[in-house]
Amino acid sequence: MNPVDLLQQLTPSPALLLLLIVIIALVESLALVGLLVPGVVLITATASMAGHQQIAVAAVMGAAFLGAIVGDGLSFWLGYTQRERVTGMWPLSRYPEWLSQGARFFHRHGSLSVFLGRFVGPVRPVVPLIAGMMHMPPRRFTWANLLSAALWAPAYVLPGYLLGRTWQRLPGFPEALEPWLVGLGVLVVLLAVTFSWLRHQTHHDGLVYRGLARLLRRHPKGRWAWRALSRHHDREPPLGTWLLLLTSLTALSALTLVVLHQGGPLLMDRRLDILMDTLTIPGLLTLSQVLAELGDLYGIIAMVLPWGLWWLARRRFDALGHFAAGLLGIAALNTLGKAVIGRARPHASVHLADSLSYPSAHTSTAVVLFGLAAAFVARELPPQRRFWAYWGAIAVIVPMALSRLVLGVHWLSDLVGGALLGLVVCALVQLAWQHRSRETLRPCPWWALGTASLALAAARVVWLGPA
Repeated sequence: MNPVDLLQQLTPSPALLLLLIVIIALVESLALVGLLVPGVVLITATASMAGHQQIAVAAVMGAAFLGAIVGDGLSFWLGYTQRERVTGMWPLSRYPEWLSQGARFFHRHGSLSVFLGRFVGPVRPVVPLIAGMMHMPPRRFTWANLLSAALWAPAYVLPGYLLGRTWQRLPGFPEALEPWLVGLGVLVVLLAVTFSWLRHQTHHDGLVYRGLARLLRRHPKGRWAWRALSRHHDREPPLGTWLLLLTSLTALSALTLVVLHQGGPLLMDRRLDILMDTLTIPGLLTLSQVLAELGDLYGIIAMVLPWGLWWLARRRFDALGHFAAGLLGIAALNTLGKAVIGRARPHASVHLADSLSYPSAHTSTAVVLFGLAAAFVARELPPQRRFWAYWGAIAVIVPMALSRLVLGVHWLSDLVGGALLGLVVCALVQLAWQHRSRETLRPCPWWALGTASLALAAARVVWLGPA
């Protein structure tokens, strides 16, 4: 099966898409589970695919409406019937502040909280549960549930739906590229959601953590390995980081072996390269050149400089050292990988004439830079908001990687290999950081430093040429 056929099969059918929208809206509104699901991202992605397949907008909004009212209804029923047991259920047993935050919201707004809570991210899945625990009259809850869902469904569905209806109509966009982009979107969302779910399961109350702990503690050598793994940690072993390391390292090794065995570009590389040559979207090449400059040596220095100076001023040599180790490490591994693999670029420009292709240094460096930034930022955020840091990193990394295909300086497998290599380095740096207790990085002028990074990056693009 060729890659295009495979990507087309990854695209859900209209009926399955509507079912997915129902399930996502339900789960996103469901108490306990909804706290851990990036519902906005998933709803936008599925609504975009529905728009692309030209499914009736009324059916899409109806599916979201149905899922939303069922999710809130189940949450209300759970609180109404299991009032005494709810606080002992995961994840509220681990994060009781979520329940207290929702209770304060309910007491402040009363019956109106069910309507308002639908649109307030941190308390959205908790308010119906608390309404049930407070024995709010079911009829009053039902009306608030129906009215809020009727407004919520179009507000959350229409932006993604319109995106799906219009993106394939861009001038100069070849129809043959559509399954590739749809497949990429599905793959990114699936991987991100899977990683987010596994990250929660490796916490103290998660299934992976408890299962591994039970397995290792049954045997003497296992108990020794568990103690070694848990050493220097205040709470629990960093199982999520270890899982990321092992998974990305295994995938990187397998892909590299395939690249070495092929001795040249893979079939999917050649097919996609031919399609990319047919792109004539106005401004796309210029945007790709800007992203390329942001991801080179000068661009990385410009973006990191304000943060490095801040950490020096605050004497946070540990944060500065770990970031520097990650960036220097990925630079060394990129140089080594290119020399060992020796793969030629598809179309090398003048300043890249002597440079090799696998892995993509731009992609791997972007993964390390923004992946580590997301990990550090997430540690300073409440647990229910941490996924936004990782989705923000993905939103930057993916365009920077794809710009290499637009410029024609990398094969698709170069980008995949670079991303996997970057994840390996991210995991190693995070394991080193988690090896001992660390003080919080706060207080930190996040907005001021971010603005300074953007200003320096813009200056790099305007005044300097390719590195």
